Amino acid sequence: MAPKKFKKKTKSKKGIPADSQPTREEILAFVADNPKRNSKRDIAKAFDIKGNARIGLKATLKGLIEDGLIERRGKRLQEPGKLPPVGVIDIVTRDRDGGLLAKPVKWDESELGKPPVIELSRKNSAKGKTAGVGNRVLAKLEPKTGADGIYTASIIKVLTKQVDEILGIVRIRENLIRLIPTIKRLSEFDIPQGMLGDAKDGDLVAAETLKSVKYGLKQVRITRVIGSIASEKAVSMIAIHANEIPYVFPDEVLQEAEKAKSVTPDGREDWRDIPLITIDPADAKDHDDAIYAEPNPDVPGGFIAYVAIADVSAYVLLGSPMDREALVRGNSVYFPDRVVPMLPERISNDLCSLREHEDRPALAVRMIFDSEGRKTKHTFHRILMRSAAKLAYQEAQKAIDGDGGDKANAMMENVLKPLWEAYRCLERGRNNRQPLELDLPERKILLNEKGEVDRVTVPDRLDAHKLVEEFMIQANVCAAETLERRKQKLIYRTHDAPSLAKLESLREFLSSLNMSLARPGNLRAMHFNQILAKVRGGEQEELVNQVVLRSQSQAEYTPDNIGHFGLQLARYAHFTSPIRRYADLIVHRALVGSLGLGPGAITPEEEARLEEIAAAICITERRAMQAERETVDRLIAAHLSERVGDQFSGRINGVTRAGLFVTLDDTGADGFIPISSLSDEYFIHDEDRHALVGEQTGSTFQMGQLVDVKLIEAAPVSGALRFEMMSEGTISNILPRSRNTNRRPQNGRRSGAKTNFGKRRKRH
Repeated sequence: MAPKKFKKKTKSKKGIPADSQPTREEILAFVADNPKRNSKRDIAKAFDIKGNARIGLKATLKGLIEDGLIERRGKRLQEPGKLPPVGVIDIVTRDRDGGLLAKPVKWDESELGKPPVIELSRKNSAKGKTAGVGNRVLAKLEPKTGADGIYTASIIKVLTKQVDEILGIVRIRENLIRLIPTIKRLSEFDIPQGMLGDAKDGDLVAAETLKSVKYGLKQVRITRVIGSIASEKAVSMIAIHANEIPYVFPDEVLQEAEKAKSVTPDGREDWRDIPLITIDPADAKDHDDAIYAEPNPDVPGGFIAYVAIADVSAYVLLGSPMDREALVRGNSVYFPDRVVPMLPERISNDLCSLREHEDRPALAVRMIFDSEGRKTKHTFHRILMRSAAKLAYQEAQKAIDGDGGDKANAMMENVLKPLWEAYRCLERGRNNRQPLELDLPERKILLNEKGEVDRVTVPDRLDAHKLVEEFMIQANVCAAETLERRKQKLIYRTHDAPSLAKLESLREFLSSLNMSLARPGNLRAMHFNQILAKVRGGEQEELVNQVVLRSQSQAEYTPDNIGHFGLQLARYAHFTSPIRRYADLIVHRALVGSLGLGPGAITPEEEARLEEIAAAICITERRAMQAERETVDRLIAAHLSERVGDQFSGRINGVTRAGLFVTLDDTGADGFIPISSLSDEYFIHDEDRHALVGEQTGSTFQMGQLVDVKLIEAAPVSGALRFEMMSEGTISNILPRSRNTNRRPQNGRRSGAKTNFGKRRKRH
């Protein structure tokens, strides 16, 4: 649809319209009539608003957003309740004529009302796959002409199998044949005689439900055997198949990788004399970033920092079999017992890995910082480099702390000390920027030779980790800035500010602790940091960190820049890990093309698909996170299955009207306590305070509270744990406000009384 034409304003001598700015009604009409061209720039162009007059337009748009009349999606402005041009939808039913109908996955009915109707195009196949009821798909969405509130969808990619297929493990005990599902909320199924097929005990299988029986377990029929759990890395294989993660490279991809040859120095700057080093986890197989720093001779206290990143764009060419497969995978997936790489090992672990003392092609950025850690200049270079050393984080840190080995000590004066001095300089800039500083330790699972959990550790957060992280952040910023200056389209890594609904919920919670939060219009990450600083070292530290985390938006990939709220950066793009993230490969190609650095550049065809690509890799990223989390849950559930009946200490990390989620201190395992098992007293769910409160006694269980629990049940296949509360609740005289209270249903049953394991809380 072409943009609606508006009469141009008469200008005064200063370039400001002599008459008024466009009215709110005119802006709303333009946004409604131009769903694909409605950014602030588009609106200014349509109304011929230039110069200082844009300040008035910005104020008007801000008022419309705050009043809820329009909402922001990236750079676009749209009416509330409208769908984006590309989105994820669930196919839920058929209409009277047999056509497929869908609903958006992201839709808050409490805020937006009923979702719009989405009709799928009759040509609903995507890359040979046909979608049906129960599928989740990525689709192009357009308002249906002449039908308000109705959209048509064209499928880009089928994301999930139909929901009537069940994944599980076959268990055969004498005459009983059972299917143990991999999904926590499902109970086991009966497999009747003749419905087992070729499956054997211990096989991971897919099954479909049979017609319901009046009594006993629901029945299923095995439709396909995926493989024997005993013969493979069992736990991660379940997550791989449950989340449909491609893990076997097609033959044509492997053949292309094997034929690849080392890149020649032609057309590259020779940086082999610069002592760039890699600092990675001790068990890292690929090394995609190298760093070096030196004092700036022209600026006292300033530094010159170098970041070199593996030049994957030199090997993975647009449209090639490797490129197509990399986009399907979207990213590498990391499990405790294996890695499912985005690229074949010939590329990721060999030709593109910045190995010690070996020549490798790279895309590098040279950054200049003043004494306060402010970046003043940067340049990009396509280079040939040679890593001077491969160090582990702990190895580099020990050397700086005076306890290093021979290898690290040999790098001290010329490499490590200048790096740490440069990091202290960059740290000053970071402190001035004040990004969000949440203190939530991450646990790491260590396995034994049998692939079982040996122990769970919380690795120390070293300065070496922070150093590499800050160098990578600055390189990512440089990539985004350069591409913007060149007016080159790219995929940003964005993080929106918290939504108004989440902020209001957080504000209610903080008020119960006698703390306040800045209003949305002035909110920055530093305001959250001030809240976190107030509770640091106190009883409420864990609770407040968790609640603040849950108030944050989820980071996304998008071609529309809205900045990165958490890092407090106006522009940010992922550039530093092209071996394991497709988003970074796109940015590399964009840099190569816009800077004229040779072959491997982005093409107009790829630019036109950036919105589609960004939506797809957001999905693969979340798929990977879910698979990794599920695998950890299953490993720990198996680890604890021999300790049913034991008591553990832990902390409440989630509160719902169905019960409590508790994280154990020693393993980080998450388990559920049904509300019906807390006591005979009736408990009220106080959403504002993230608590369950006893109606008679005021006995309270609140998120962040330390508790003792007993392990009642462990289900390794699904990763589910069920606990019994052994601690008494704290006594509270504050009962929940009625608007946020889940009270006893009229039939007299407790809320969640029959819940078995419940649903996992949403993580960010």
